Amino acid sequence: MAVVIPIDLDAAMRAASAAPDALILAGGTDVMVEVNAGQRRRALDSDTVIVLDRVRELRRWSHDPERRTVTLGAGVTYTELMTEPLASLLPALAEASRTVGSPQIRNAGTIGGNLATCSPAGDTLPVLAALDADVHLASLNGERTLPVGQFMLGVKTTALTRGELIVGVTAPVLRGAQGYAKVGVRNAMVIAIASACVIVDEDCRDVRIALGSVAPTIIRCPDAERHAAANLDWDRGRATPGVAAEIGERAAADARPIDDHRSTAAYRSRAVALLVGRLVRRGFPDA
Repeated sequence: MAVVIPIDLDAAMRAASAAPDALILAGGTDVMVEVNAGQRRRALDSDTVIVLDRVRELRRWSHDPERRTVTLGAGVTYTELMTEPLASLLPALAEASRTVGSPQIRNAGTIGGNLATCSPAGDTLPVLAALDADVHLASLNGERTLPVGQFMLGVKTTALTRGELIVGVTAPVLRGAQGYAKVGVRNAMVIAIASACVIVDEDCRDVRIALGSVAPTIIRCPDAERHAAANLDWDRGRATPGVAAEIGERAAADARPIDDHRSTAAYRSRAVALLVGRLVRRGFPDA
């Protein structure tokens, strides 16, 4: 097995083009678990492993105050997302990152790896969906950008083509409350049974709601979002318990959960309703 460790993006793209079936390793916090569990047998037979953690361009991030955006390199880690100033620029992303694994996992795992795995339980993915983030892709054939909703196609299925790499994500910096919450079988080191992100855009007076672990991929909740925009008290920044609860119930109605070894569909629906309602109440505290 050949192990390629490029130190710049051009070398990484050349390696991916030369070995389009290679195992791409960022932090390895998802893929190595699958390999060890026997769920990813092809990786064991791959002729090449391309390790991206030393690619300089992927470890950088930038803030554009005029456009009010942040662009994150795919190699930015969860720990970096939790650190200022990123934690204040993208607070829901920082909150989601705090729920990931242990400090060792957060030091190694990356936002690009979370996107590439594309698990419905991925913690950063509901936040990126609620932010309407853009995913930047590159290969020797050129570059392209996709809305995150078009990038995530299904359970661990993305729009990546052979030889293509995730190079970054661009998200808006919004004025308003943001929150992420999840339910699991314990308080730490847990995969989400259900998760939710609520993003408030005070300038546009709208609310974005995204759910994880309740559908084949991350979903938005358009009916709940419309109800929130129309019924929240924007002038005083408040939401009555009844309004918050109704937003949560409408979000749960958009979910498509299943019964599996970790939870039942009914429990997931109830959890989503409560999570969304609580996040709305946090962003719009009643008098």
